[in-house]
Amino acid sequence: MSEPEGSSPADGPKPLPGAVAFLGMGLTSALCVGIGVGLGLWIDSPRGTGPAFLIVGLTLGVAAAAVSVVTQIRTYL
Repeated sequence: MSEPEGSSPADGPKPLPGAVAFLGMGLTSALCVGIGVGLGLWIDSPRGTGPAFLIVGLTLGVAAAAVSVVTQIRTYL
């Protein structure tokens, strides 16, 4: 079988269409922030440290979400 013109197996998968890519970015961001908050609450609860680790988890989750979104956007630039 012949390959269609302009494509080869080495090209790899094509980027997702716009709406699906934005959905993936939003889902990834929500998961990063949610996991950070969840871990912060989980660490805080037995120690009684109040919102200290919640704030740390939230900060790390937002940072991870930002890195993830930037990485995903770079595929389109």
